Amino acid sequence: MIAYRLHYFPESGNSYKLALMLRLCGQPFEGIWTDFGGGVTRTPEWRRAVNEMGEIPVLEEDGVKTTQTALILRRLAARYGQYGGSDPEEVLRWLIWDNQKLSGQMATYRFLRTYTKDADPAVLTFLRWRVDDCLRIAEARLADRAFVMGDEPTIADISMCAYLSFPEDETGYRLADSHPAVQAWLGRIAALPGWKSPYDLLPGERLPRYDR
Repeated sequence: MIAYRLHYFPESGNSYKLALMLRLCGQPFEGIWTDFGGGVTRTPEWRRAVNEMGEIPVLEEDGVKTTQTALILRRLAARYGQYGGSDPEEVLRWLIWDNQKLSGQMATYRFLRTYTKDADPAVLTFLRWRVDDCLRIAEARLADRAFVMGDEPTIADISMCAYLSFPEDETGYRLADSHPAVQAWLGRIAALPGWKSPYDLLPGERLPRYDR
């Protein structure tokens, strides 16, 4: 069995993507809490030792460090024969969209809204508009299907659900009211055997909050 170590911090949706994938595939991992809020990922020492790109998460596979969540999700799907989908190119298309759009916009909006003391209201308004547009696309996609690709979950679902799985007081969205198809889809993902919520799966010291 491969020995996995996941470098993470609890608020990282990208960390949650990998932790959830490992959990759903029945693969244990050792979590390595990272002091992201303290700036450790910006230090030359951490970048030399862990990830030259200065990004979290990092997954170690038998001591070999790998980065970039979409790449790792595809590798794990191929390795364990799960969640790869019947159309890998279409799954990849949604993975790329999620990283560039849904996760990318929601991660930035949530971080500024909840974890930044003096966020510019104009910037928050702009990012909220971008997130709204991404959620409209997701809502339309999920209006007539159980999962992003159809009847079965794939790594596209695991990727897209991550930042939407955090509490609504962090995201600023009550999806049950604003995007019911997305909320129902999140419920189907939560019903998968082995599922855990982000903070249950990724414990540790949390970032200071500035509630709005």
